[in-house]
Amino acid sequence: MYESADLKKGLKIEIDGDPHVVTQFQFTKPGKGQALYKCKLKNMLTGSQFDRTFRSGDKMDKASLEEHEMEYLYYDGESYCFMNTSTYGQEFLTGKQVGEASDLLKENTKCNMLFHNERPIGLSLPNFIDLKVEQSDPWAKGDTAAGSTKPATLETGFVVQVPPFVEEGETIRIDTRTREYVERVKS
Repeated sequence: MYESADLKKGLKIEIDGDPHVVTQFQFTKPGKGQALYKCKLKNMLTGSQFDRTFRSGDKMDKASLEEHEMEYLYYDGESYCFMNTSTYGQEFLTGKQVGEASDLLKENTKCNMLFHNERPIGLSLPNFIDLKVEQSDPWAKGDTAAGSTKPATLETGFVVQVPPFVEEGETIRIDTRTREYVERVKS
């Protein structure tokens, strides 16, 4: 059990049987009366957001969440198949559950999957992922303007802006949080 004094941004609590995360938090203490904890909460299952105010002394349940390391195996046209690396059990996620991560997912990528009551609800990729450049325009001599970039299509189909010296067939590192080029990977 959490108390209202434990509330902070990023805390995961359970309300009406669903896990919620605190996305914004504000503490106010009026001149007289109880302290108020104003929070913006996001339902981790549906994505809906709402405001809720808690008073000092209010109690709320901890969200029953577990995280497991999973390995991405394949996409069958409808769902993404992941294997638990410790139990070898398989879980299937829909495209909606995987979300934007599908652009950077390649087979055998290890990720963390979040479970609520033994049901998968979310996926987080490693901070950096290495992908091969499938298509990129050649570097034209004279393109030396500082900060110049060109589009490159990666093996997953994701298009990222890269420096002009990056060529087809090279492997590059992508930051999955910003979805931007970081560096070339030496093979």
